[in-house]
Amino acid sequence: MTPTTSAVMAGGGTAGHVSPLLAMADALRTARPGINVRVVGTPTGMETRLVPAAGYDLETIARVPLPRRPSLDLLKLPFRFAAAVRGAKDILRRAEADVVVGVGGYVCTPVYLAARSLRIPVVVHEANAKAGLANKVGARFAARVGTAFEGTGLPGAELVGMPMRPQIAGLDRAAARADARRALGLDPDLPTLVVTGGSSGALSVNTALIGGLRRLVGGPGAAVPGFQVLHVTGAGKGIRDDDGAPVAWPGYHQVEYVDGMEQAYAAADLLVARAGAGTVCEIAAVGLPAVLVPLPIGNGEQALNARGLQAAGAARVVPDEEFTEDYVATVLPGLLGDAAALHTMAEAARGQGIRDAAQRMAAMVLDAAAAPGTTPTRGN
Repeated sequence: MTPTTSAVMAGGGTAGHVSPLLAMADALRTARPGINVRVVGTPTGMETRLVPAAGYDLETIARVPLPRRPSLDLLKLPFRFAAAVRGAKDILRRAEADVVVGVGGYVCTPVYLAARSLRIPVVVHEANAKAGLANKVGARFAARVGTAFEGTGLPGAELVGMPMRPQIAGLDRAAARADARRALGLDPDLPTLVVTGGSSGALSVNTALIGGLRRLVGGPGAAVPGFQVLHVTGAGKGIRDDDGAPVAWPGYHQVEYVDGMEQAYAAADLLVARAGAGTVCEIAAVGLPAVLVPLPIGNGEQALNARGLQAAGAARVVPDEEFTEDYVATVLPGLLGDAAALHTMAEAARGQGIRDAAQRMAAMVLDAAAAPGTTPTRGN
């Protein structure tokens, strides 16, 4: 091991991969001042913006997805993948890496295999309840494997939770509520529903929300009765009336994004959201009642992500096709008006939350880097 520990972190594509990666990177710097952290991603993922903005060096290798049908791309796959592994080896050598940390995504498989060939220990973090292919590969020879959920099936997995920013992990919702509502332009005293489809928005959720609120409002200039709504639509997905103007009712507030979701979490009495792994773990950590609407496409991981909170009574899980304007108009107002039910859900969520996942993962990474018999091969 070099005098200054060097960690190479791999992952990207979406915020779901990049956010926990950066939380771990920050925890590593806190635990080991002077540590050299370098991130490997692809040239087209969100990491190209988020990683440099967080103060970390980013290197990229080509994205090598597996073609789903026989094609010329499938014939080229072995050559592209071999080139990606060579590129990953070059990065690991130049970084003099003592340990590789992967969070999943296309970039991780070649980095894992490069690390194995160079005898560099690998640490894997799996954010979803259903493990992705890259982490299934890496976990087979990883020194340590941390997961955000139980039951991933990865060998040697240890439940550590989801690494998250300290602003969220340390959030006291009750203490921050009034200031957060004022900062978001909300009434500090009204029951508050926050609806978000994530950074990319959610068309079906947005449509159901607006249809249900129209029924509640009942006419031009009328207010949302008894509560207020903060609707985070997603960039470029603002909701407009038939005349093209943004939807505007007293009590309904529409924004494309919130700069720091901790403010939205603090402001909310109830959250409606997709069941991405990050969202599920964050609302558990901060103790926020939720209605979760799992994304109906993909491999079903969002429904699996939500099942722990559902079983604990911390969240109601509603299939996408059942989250309708009728649900918005009839069920959500009643839940928002039931303070005892919301308190019970909040306590149940808090009981499922893990706030120190980033620190747990940092300790695992440093242990793997320092373990006997893990001297990396530098020259081949």
